[in-house]
Amino acid sequence: MSRVMIFAYGVACYIAFLGSFLYAIGFVANVYVPKSIDSTPTDTFGKALMINVALLMVFALQHSIMARKGFKTMWTKVIPKAAERSTYVLFSSLALILLFWQWRPMGGIVWEVTDPVAKFMMHAVAVTGWLTVLATTYLINHFDLFGLRQVWLNLLGREYTPLRFTTPGPYRHVRHPLYVGWLMAFWATPTMTMAHLVFSLLTTAYILVAIRFEERDLEREHGRPYAEYRKRVPMLVPRFAANKDHGTPEPEVEGNIA
Repeated sequence: MSRVMIFAYGVACYIAFLGSFLYAIGFVANVYVPKSIDSTPTDTFGKALMINVALLMVFALQHSIMARKGFKTMWTKVIPKAAERSTYVLFSSLALILLFWQWRPMGGIVWEVTDPVAKFMMHAVAVTGWLTVLATTYLINHFDLFGLRQVWLNLLGREYTPLRFTTPGPYRHVRHPLYVGWLMAFWATPTMTMAHLVFSLLTTAYILVAIRFEERDLEREHGRPYAEYRKRVPMLVPRFAANKDHGTPEPEVEGNIA
């Protein structure tokens, strides 16, 4: 595959990510999309539950397995190394699209906030979560996270170099601000249905498991600096006290639920 074709492929994969990310916002918030998390139920509760769990498992397995170093080593024997991250992004987007397409609304209200002020606050937290997700990707290099930097350097005939060890902004207070953003976006809803609850519970469980695998990989790659950073900075609940730490690696798994 030529460098130009690899670059075009990377751009196409990025466009697929953008589309799936924007749809995900409407899907979770039940706005502006033809089918959302709480569209009209069409199946029995049991059938819908089994299908939805299976869809979330497909996404979780794809997202985690393809992020492992061993899989990457094997995968880059089949595809160009410069296209590995873009391919990961593409398959993650396809897993999301499958979820959106086959998702089964389930009905049933778990909680419903009717007070206008409280309802506004819930929406505000959710919007803050989505903005946190987007902003964090730029703090850890948005274009590297979604494969564009890799295909661009390959187009120029330059060797890819991993990003340096830094702690931008919120990384000084919490190790996984990107995941914090996802949790805010998924849980902050004035109307929590059974389908939304299943989605939020399983994605939260996935995040907690994914963090363990990710941090194991990061500590293996960066050694003592990451181990010390892990001891000083909390995982998901921010600590806003002064932090003298000066480095955190770019997370490998966090960047693509969207």
